[in-house]
Formats: sequence, structure tokens, C-alpha cells
Amino acid sequence: MNTLIQRTDKEILMSFVASCIEDAAEKLGLDYAEVYERMRAVGMIENYIIPHYDVLHTESRANVTTGIIDTLKRWEEQQ
Repeated sequence: MNTLIQRTDKEILMSFVASCIEDAAEKLGLDYAEVYERMRAVGMIENYIIPHYDVLHTESRANVTTGIIDTLKRWEEQQ
């Protein structure tokens, strides 16, 4: 018998954040830990991905990844 595992909203959100980091790292050809550290350094996870989750998760994965990378680069240049 198949059992459906219920995930909390926070677990779903954190899975989305992780997938954003992993997809950006893959597209950039970098290790996910490096991309995470870059995002953490500019506050991107707390100030962009999490607050805009409701909009971001409705976009295609390709658009989200491209937007995440563009935003990361722009925020890094502003620092």
C-alpha cells in the first residue's frame, strides 16, 4: 500500500530553495556549496528566494534558474 508523505510548508519551501541553488550551480558549472555561499553572502536566500517563493515557484525551472543567476550576479556587483 502506498502512503502519501505530508511535507510541511517550511519543508516544501526549503526544498525549493535547495533546488534553486542546485540548478544555478549546475548551469554555472560550479559546486552547489560555492553557489550557496555566494547567495548567502549577498542575502539572496532570505531577501529574494524565500520572500518571492509564491511567484517564483509558478515559473518554469529554466526561467527561475536564469533569473536567480542574473539576480545573484547583479547583487554581487552592487556590493
